[in-house]
Amino acid sequence: MEQFLLPSSLQPNPSAYKDQIRWTRCIAELEGRLSPKFRHQNSHLLVNSYSQTGTFAHISDDGEANCRTTLDSYTNSELRTYFGPSQGVTAVEFDAKGIYVASVTKSGCLSVHDFETLYCTIHGPSSSTAKCKGTGKPLVHISTSMALNAVKWNPSNQDEVACASRQRDKIFLFDISYVSAEPIEVLEIGRSRFSDIQEGFSDIVFLSEDKSRLLASSLNGGIHMWDRRVSTTHCLEQFTKSSSECQFNSLELDRENRVVFGAGRNGVIYAWDLRGGRSSFAFQSPNEVPVLTSLKVSSMLEKIKDLKEQSNIVSREIHSIKFDPSCPHQLAFHLDDGWSGVINVNDLSVTHVHCPPPNWLDGIITCTIIRRPAWLPTFSVYAVSSSSKAIYLLDFYPDKTSPSHINFNDEIETISGGKRRLLQNKLISLSEDVICCAVHPFNGTIVAGTEESSLMLVSQTGTGGEDGE
Repeated sequence: MEQFLLPSSLQPNPSAYKDQIRWTRCIAELEGRLSPKFRHQNSHLLVNSYSQTGTFAHISDDGEANCRTTLDSYTNSELRTYFGPSQGVTAVEFDAKGIYVASVTKSGCLSVHDFETLYCTIHGPSSSTAKCKGTGKPLVHISTSMALNAVKWNPSNQDEVACASRQRDKIFLFDISYVSAEPIEVLEIGRSRFSDIQEGFSDIVFLSEDKSRLLASSLNGGIHMWDRRVSTTHCLEQFTKSSSECQFNSLELDRENRVVFGAGRNGVIYAWDLRGGRSSFAFQSPNEVPVLTSLKVSSMLEKIKDLKEQSNIVSREIHSIKFDPSCPHQLAFHLDDGWSGVINVNDLSVTHVHCPPPNWLDGIITCTIIRRPAWLPTFSVYAVSSSSKAIYLLDFYPDKTSPSHINFNDEIETISGGKRRLLQNKLISLSEDVICCAVHPFNGTIVAGTEESSLMLVSQTGTGGEDGE
């Protein structure tokens, strides 16, 4: 048999293969599935493909004279630098199927657009150049006499939209299938511990498994629940111990609809267990639920040693909180100074932080706008509006490879052993200042509401650059 063997001098050297470049996609293509780490390593391709593709001005069906948003657009723009905008889109929301997108303005208008119409206007065969100024006519336009600050779709009835105002202590429900400017139902506050100091509502949340129940956060430090099958007045209320000092800005439910989180002006996030909390409490007060826990964000940030050494951490107002749809234990928060971060609700610790330059560098003395960021449906990317006509796409992936992680490690290698590409947060320049964002649940297109009361599309173009933050 030795005559068939190669001489030792001609046999290949095994060490020669160590220096060869390995095929980084072999595991994914052989197994037919993409691991979360592989997706994250290539997430820069997604993030860098985003850019502004179109803007749609606010349009009314019943003429400019009957549209408060159009009338307010003539306000002196020089006052915005010091007092904030007198108009603007305050909230944007997609329905569960991504067919319709609803928006409300500070001037009191509710608009519902067909998303496919907006998208095809920009990306269809008849579209013009990028960043065009379109005229997307809404399917529904309702002008009210109050400022609207929140809008939410009923997940069990895609024809129903709920709106809230900081100026009224009522929740207004509209049916977009009816040609009527009047709400089909108005939910009110009944007898309450704070009935003499009722104020408006800042946010709304529907219980996904029950189309009849919804919650709203008030400006007097309370959260109220309605069961529409029983009455149009609230059936449950939850207050903090310092209700007079807490005005809620944002409300969020966990995936199981068991715990509700509320964040407000005092920089604290409160959590209530809707199942009742302590067993003895249900017998003492069946109409109230005790606070499960409270998290002061500034105290949590002070536990980050490197951040505390570099920054003067003070308690700031919380504008928004939002759960990550691709990682349900990540609760993102956004502060009034532009800082954003993630709280791991499993161990109640801050895992990610993003600290952009302060607003005064852009000439903004005070920030009175409640900004509402949004998550992309995959990759744990957080879309946050900036005060300088831009939005950040922040990588909040739940491990140390995220550039925003407090223990970021830039020396981790890829699965195949090669050198890992450094990931960066993306800053996208826009033509207008953005207040709020909503993301399509399937294709990831960002619809942003601006201070000019227009809707802006930020979508994937396939020609994204390599610039990061």
